[in-house]
Amino acid sequence: MSPREYDVLPRASTLAQLPSEYPTDAQDLIARHLEDGTKPKKSLLIALDDDPTGTQTCHDIIVLTVWDVPTLVEEFQRPGSRGLFILTNSRALPPIEAEKLIRAVCENVAQAARTTGQGVEIVLRGDSTLRGHFPLETDVAQSVFGDVDAWVLAPFFFQGGRFTINDVHYVAEGEQLVPVANTPFAKDATFGYKSSNLRDYIMEKAPGRFRPEQIFSVTIEDIRRGGPDKVAAKLVDLPRRSIVIVNAAAESDMHVFVAGLLQAQSQGKRFLYRTGAAFVSTRLGVRSKALVTASELNLPAPRQTGGLIIAGSHVPKTTAQLKVLIDRRGPHLAVLELNVEELISSKENAAAAVARIVQEAERQLRSGKDTLVMTSRKLITGDDELSSLAIGTKVAEALGGITSSDAATKGLNIKRALVVGQAAPGIPLWRCDESTSRHVGVPDPAYITAPNNKADLAKGRHEYDIVQGVKMGRRSDIDVEAVLAEDRKRMRVWS
Repeated sequence: MSPREYDVLPRASTLAQLPSEYPTDAQDLIARHLEDGTKPKKSLLIALDDDPTGTQTCHDIIVLTVWDVPTLVEEFQRPGSRGLFILTNSRALPPIEAEKLIRAVCENVAQAARTTGQGVEIVLRGDSTLRGHFPLETDVAQSVFGDVDAWVLAPFFFQGGRFTINDVHYVAEGEQLVPVANTPFAKDATFGYKSSNLRDYIMEKAPGRFRPEQIFSVTIEDIRRGGPDKVAAKLVDLPRRSIVIVNAAAESDMHVFVAGLLQAQSQGKRFLYRTGAAFVSTRLGVRSKALVTASELNLPAPRQTGGLIIAGSHVPKTTAQLKVLIDRRGPHLAVLELNVEELISSKENAAAAVARIVQEAERQLRSGKDTLVMTSRKLITGDDELSSLAIGTKVAEALGGITSSDAATKGLNIKRALVVGQAAPGIPLWRCDESTSRHVGVPDPAYITAPNNKADLAKGRHEYDIVQGVKMGRRSDIDVEAVLAEDRKRMRVWS
């Protein structure tokens, strides 16, 4: 059966026609539940993140890029911790390798939990445009941690313009809500799909696995009119081995859902999660705070080097962001392009291309000029999903990561970082000051990744121009692996 098709909707009037948001601040209910000392020790929320953008709505939370048992035990024993992120970068792997990786991570988490006597809950944090290894990763996690009452599918992410209304997932494009299957994200050569309705999406991604009567919804009407009690009642009544779709069109909707979820858990219900960033921060009890300003980062002035900007994504939004960057910076920006066809033609050609870019980038950076290293904009795909992923891997080897994950783990040697906050809405900033970091000892080192799901960036709405990168402090020995030196009075970063 062909997936159902949906019309593009006017954003303002569509959202205005929804019921009024729930009048009580559900975050207070969440906080009381998480802080209730009379209840048994709460489980740590472990978010297995297939890309660094999962921290888009968090602050004061730890990110690990390693998952050995001693490291996990140490983190599980830290007082006051409610959870952490583990960066898996699984979206860069073919299914067989992704399955092995997620199983290894889950088994180590389970062993660390047993060693410390700490309960854990697992979130598979995935792309809010529905790209990634689903249901593979969820199946693997369940095989390690045991059956749950239901899976929760919640891709909503307000800052990225991702809304779920009547079970249909939309991407905000200007003043319109576009059904997600009608966007370039759904045409992804590796993780493409045809369904905007999440019920259809589940059936498409897991053919033959689920019957329609196993898929349930928590609607916006449930959330806004019934509040946490209604949500809890629906979750408690779910039959075993079902999937529940979370509808949400405002941050308060996710707050109400999580407050109801916690009530259901207090009655013994267990869940496994496949979600966007908004669920994770809400479930951790993280409240939003003011954006991190450039002055808070103590950027040195005058700066001694240029800022390095790395862009590998090929989707139209990234191209639009780059156009704005190039137009605005003009002669103050050196633009170096890596030709993808050259990178994938042979190892020798790729090595020669990278060597040229490295030499020129270092020259420009040491002269104090901001430098953009970008892949050619022509999209090149293989004959199938695996061959397309292989092309991406070759590009990643040259550029620093098929996602921004490799730039963090391989280029910067980050093993543990603290999410400081956001440089702009939905743009996470990490502080990587542990001993394994490539630039340990540099004042205020930080890594920033800007997702290409941030349409606003191309319109210049924020205090920062956002670039994937790292603020380096006072350093002159900068090469292409060091992703962003100090910039002008205000930090300028892009993706």
